[in-house]
Amino acid sequence: MKKNLIRNLAGVLALCCPAACLHAQQVSLKYWKAEDHSGQMSIEVAGDTLDIVSPKGVTLWYAPRLTGHYEIAYRVCVLMQGGACDRLSDLNCFWGANDPLHPGDLYARAGWRMGIFQRYKSLTLMYVGYGGNHNSTTRFREYFGRGMDTKDDVTRPVIKEYTDEAHLLKPNRWMNIRIRVEEGVTTYSVDGEELFRYAVKEGQCDGNFGLRLLENHVQVTGFRVKKID
Repeated sequence: MKKNLIRNLAGVLALCCPAACLHAQQVSLKYWKAEDHSGQMSIEVAGDTLDIVSPKGVTLWYAPRLTGHYEIAYRVCVLMQGGACDRLSDLNCFWGANDPLHPGDLYARAGWRMGIFQRYKSLTLMYVGYGGNHNSTTRFREYFGRGMDTKDDVTRPVIKEYTDEAHLLKPNRWMNIRIRVEEGVTTYSVDGEELFRYAVKEGQCDGNFGLRLLENHVQVTGFRVKKID
């Protein structure tokens, strides 16, 4: 199958893909927006798969804002095949993301954030860092939208952490990720195992989902979002 290579040279990228490939709902097009620190990230699109190479920090936002009760699911793999950016670390994600300075417009400061991790402290969101810190930790945090110089235990405290091998990344291994927001809780599961559960207020997780990557090579397939009744 022929692939289309898309390179981000300006730092903010809009990627349009057929809904049948990336979203369960029947709509014509859906959009992804990338905030890229390096200006040299690349994305290849083939069928329902995104192949993402991140020389530095990248946040790939799913552009539509999600509200109410919903489920996000996708399969993802960190590739270790000898490439220049192949690194077994940082398969991360955000959800329920909002910018307190620009309610309802997460992208107003996209050009300022530009994939620089410390600047995401300015947002409110839920975060899982799977295999962070050079694949030594898997952590769940809540972000409270403070300044870049604010201490982590104030602006993005660790709610729960794993350090055992079973909950860290494996090279070239496909993982099934499922994030749910429903009935006062949000959960994050991998391959059917619930790793994190957190009580939330109604509407607290209204916001955007984003893949957060750092110096790695990742493939994502079967991305879908559905409403939970």
